[in-house]
Amino acid sequence: MPNNLDNDETKKEFNFFIALIPLVVMVVSMLYAIVVIETDPHLPLIIGTITAAIVALLSGFKFDDLEEMMYKGIRLALPAVIIIMLVGLIIGSWIGGGVVASMVYYGLMIINPQYFLLTICLICSIVSLAIGSSWSTMATIGVAGMGIGVSMGINPAMIAGAVISGSYFGDKMSPLSDTTNLASGLTNTDLFVHIKHMMYTTIPGLLIALVAYFFIGINVIGSNTASSADIQEMLTTMDENFVISPWLLLVPALVILCIIMKVKAVPALVIGVFLGIICSIFVQGESLANSTSFLMNGFVMESGNDMVNNLFNRGGLMEMMYTISMTIVAMTFAGVLEYTGMLKSIMNQILKIAKGTVGIITATIVSCFATNATCSEQYISIVVPSRMFLRTYIENKLHSKNLSRSLEDGGTLTSVFIPWNTCGVFIYGTLGVSAFEYAPYAVLNFSVPIIAIILAATGIGITRITSKERDAYLAEHYPEEVEAKPATA
Repeated sequence: MPNNLDNDETKKEFNFFIALIPLVVMVVSMLYAIVVIETDPHLPLIIGTITAAIVALLSGFKFDDLEEMMYKGIRLALPAVIIIMLVGLIIGSWIGGGVVASMVYYGLMIINPQYFLLTICLICSIVSLAIGSSWSTMATIGVAGMGIGVSMGINPAMIAGAVISGSYFGDKMSPLSDTTNLASGLTNTDLFVHIKHMMYTTIPGLLIALVAYFFIGINVIGSNTASSADIQEMLTTMDENFVISPWLLLVPALVILCIIMKVKAVPALVIGVFLGIICSIFVQGESLANSTSFLMNGFVMESGNDMVNNLFNRGGLMEMMYTISMTIVAMTFAGVLEYTGMLKSIMNQILKIAKGTVGIITATIVSCFATNATCSEQYISIVVPSRMFLRTYIENKLHSKNLSRSLEDGGTLTSVFIPWNTCGVFIYGTLGVSAFEYAPYAVLNFSVPIIAIILAATGIGITRITSKERDAYLAEHYPEEVEAKPATA
């Protein structure tokens, strides 16, 4: 059997129901583990991987090939693993350097608790639109937002949902975003045509989210926030344990500026780590030994205030090991499903039932979500469905920008709802809230796919091509299949 796992010839045609077996076993195991015995999701993913490997072996694959598929799946997640590690370092150094404390301190003084969710969503939207990265936004503004909101007594799941909604709005709409460029590139759609077309679903989604956060703030948060005395006690405790200064706010500002100036995420975050260490030593007066310990083991303090302790006793590389291990385990499962062809068999079956505009767009969104769940990686949820659906869109005289938008509506945004997806584990490691908890409050992320299906049903925001344009595209990309067919008018 060939070793080139990127070649479709290495994949087999699996029966749909056989291809579903590993996924069903994994999902059932996951539900039992999470809901019944309340344990971690690692073992269900391992059980799913073993099941997929057994099915593949019985179908004629060799173990050496399966092993390489697992390694290839893990390699796909290595960029995410590096960023997750850096986020652990940056949280530890920024807490130790007083950067997070300063952001929380001034945030508590300025922001009204009732409008906090609305405010933090808007701030994350603006920052992520400027830098094109939801992960970088959550690792900087999101961490501070969690600290401020929790200090106010707001439900952490609500805060995380608002942060995620804002962060993914910018990630989806920014020309600097990797997923935005990926979706447009894979579908041969101009980048800015793609972004403009996404406004039909994403702008209404953001407005719905902002209205939801406004009413949650007015009707829920207002009566449940910490009292003025509690907040004042927290401010006093932070003042006693950290050097609080507005100059420390320059650290996250410089990191965001670096990304705006197109510095890659990894070097930008490394700069943030070093700035945090400098602040820890020269502003907070910590020793070099303590400052490096914050990077490895996180920040540890005993202030006498439980809320402050819970807020700042975190960060460091070791805290991210849980997240990293789950990412690696999930990607072994994804590697077997993708490179054996099981995922392709599942997708082909979905493609068969996609009829008409509504069916095709709904099938695309469902396929993207299914890929997020099975392959545990946001990028794969864009790449695989783009390959599967592009020809179907063109044959049905749907412009490619309808597909590029659907890939983002169904792939980019729904990745946060899968606890074992790289996005889900990153959010858990960064914001400290699980997907099951924040899902009801990530309003933009679940409303946009619904809006997309509604638009498909009504025909609003759907762009079509002519028969001549369709035939020209098919003649260019599939000449051997259409050379005998005359072009239609």
